[in-house]
Amino acid sequence: MRSTMLPFSAPTIDEAEISEVVESLKSGWITTGPKVKRFEEGFKSYVGAPYALALSSATAGQHLSMPALKIGTGDEVITTPMTFASTVNTIVISGATPVMADIEPGTLNIDPDSIRKKISARTRAIIPVHFAGQSCDMDRIFELAREFGLTVIEDAAHAAGAEYKGKRIGSLDTTAIFSFHPNKNMTTGEGGMFCTADEAVAEKVALLRFHGHSREAWKHYPANSSQDYDILMPGFKYNMMDIQAAIGIHQLEKLDAFILKRTEIAQFYSRELADISELVLPAMAPYQQRHAWHLYTPLLRIEKLSIDRMQFMEELKKLNIGTGLHYRAIHRHPYYRALPGFEDSQLPVASYASDRILSLPLFPKMTLEDAADVVSAIKTVIAKQRR
Repeated sequence: MRSTMLPFSAPTIDEAEISEVVESLKSGWITTGPKVKRFEEGFKSYVGAPYALALSSATAGQHLSMPALKIGTGDEVITTPMTFASTVNTIVISGATPVMADIEPGTLNIDPDSIRKKISARTRAIIPVHFAGQSCDMDRIFELAREFGLTVIEDAAHAAGAEYKGKRIGSLDTTAIFSFHPNKNMTTGEGGMFCTADEAVAEKVALLRFHGHSREAWKHYPANSSQDYDILMPGFKYNMMDIQAAIGIHQLEKLDAFILKRTEIAQFYSRELADISELVLPAMAPYQQRHAWHLYTPLLRIEKLSIDRMQFMEELKKLNIGTGLHYRAIHRHPYYRALPGFEDSQLPVASYASDRILSLPLFPKMTLEDAADVVSAIKTVIAKQRR
């Protein structure tokens, strides 16, 4: 048994990030300014997106995608129940109706066959979530979008650095929204990025993220600039600060190395846990892709155990192994449970996964010895709790 707790996740912050933040604090410019612009340009170049706009969170980006794409009251948006609540909450807040498609066994990504069954005359958009950092089957999703005249909004919160058939997520001809929460593959503390190929959408998001303001506030301050401005539409306060972007600039430089380390740990888990019949391990999609390995999420075959998933996680905690729950499916939460189409019977794969999923420790500072401790603890708990 380990002598110290291994957390489920931990950010990798080094001297480069710290020095850049200190420089921002000393400069006197800590809110949206030149470092945000630098971070946007770097991220745009990295993913290959025509436009990239930094925001206070991915949730902010999901929220802004609705008015930017003219989705609201009377519209339906199809998405997955295997996601964080913000994906669905922002649909509801916009006045639109969320519609749940089921997921694929193995990858736990949204199932294109289920999407097709849920399309109606009111459907306006599809929001696929690249679950755990593995890209959805975007060719099939784009085929549905073309056939029915729908918009695609990629929830790429898990997918910074992921690729689909040789293209980075964020470079496809759509909208993609990334998260930089501390447990993601790269972080800005809190923050997000809105990437799009549509100039008009980018211009609208640029307005909506800062009060509908006609000029970015930091551009008012050069000595020869005018202080005048116009409010062109009602907007929000969703801008990123320079002290956040200061972290992101250097996290982006390290992202590929972070993913390589995450992949090493994930592959170790897959090898060492392969023969345990009480587990269903994450599956790789059959198409060419680069998995970003934000999460490693096996399912417990609880029917083979004398304890449930939450008890299993508690047993691992007693052995100093931290875990996460990603996710209890959306249709299992009280607000959504009573809505039509959110019944377990309508979403059998997601319901099965929701009762059994857990996230194992996975972050760049982990060693293979740490991962071996996780494997050993899992085997110990299963041996004691096997039916």
